[in-house]
Amino acid sequence: MENFKVLTMAEMMANGEKPEVLFWVGCAGSFDDRAKKVTKAIAKILHATGVKFAVLGTEESCTGDPAKRAGNEFLFQMQAMNNIMILNGYEVTKIVTGCPHCFNTLKNEYPSLGGNYEVLHHSQLLQQLIDSGKLKVAGGPFKGKKIVFHDPCYLGRANNEYEAPRSVIQKLDIYLTEMKRSKANGLCCGAGGAQMFKEPENGVKDINVERAEEALQSDPDVIAVGCPFCNTMMTDGVKNFNKEDKVQVKDIAELIAEAIDIK
Repeated sequence: MENFKVLTMAEMMANGEKPEVLFWVGCAGSFDDRAKKVTKAIAKILHATGVKFAVLGTEESCTGDPAKRAGNEFLFQMQAMNNIMILNGYEVTKIVTGCPHCFNTLKNEYPSLGGNYEVLHHSQLLQQLIDSGKLKVAGGPFKGKKIVFHDPCYLGRANNEYEAPRSVIQKLDIYLTEMKRSKANGLCCGAGGAQMFKEPENGVKDINVERAEEALQSDPDVIAVGCPFCNTMMTDGVKNFNKEDKVQVKDIAELIAEAIDIK
């Protein structure tokens, strides 16, 4: 696939154009080296399927999720109001993001502050693209593989979205297996509530080790995730059991991008 330029909202507006969707990259997707690969996969899929999209670029800042979860409501509202001013200035109506934390905050917590948008997690947009026929998926390198999906808390239990990620993964012609604790009974990876940014308290076992152990019990080829925090925590958990050479941890977008051979 040819290289392509991702336009910012400012650039697109200067050209007199408006995107179908704003791609909210998020802090992890912008700065974390592992999450950047997921950002690129999402952008490549959007480009390949002809979705007209743009990013905010340097105008994007943190949604305020970590501040709110850590109890700093004042900082959250400052961050949120700044983002809402920019989004409303560009007359944004539809947003897609690869981060369930950004998804939940933009969807559920911005409206009361004046930010009303249609907000999609990338698994939901992928599902829409598949249903509309714009995205055609075959098994590719994953055909016949065993994949287990870990539900992100802010996609699953917080927003009741369990089917879109599973439906998208099943298009890969794979064997989808479930952990004992999944869907509404899923277990957090250990990064939620701003715990990602601090050392764990003393205890018997780290949550991500517990969760990775559950995932590995089904002897999967791939642990699929839909969140940059989950990606980090599950990867570290797999490394704890020295299984990183045998079991891959991949985001849904990466699976789809590789299956349809987007370079």
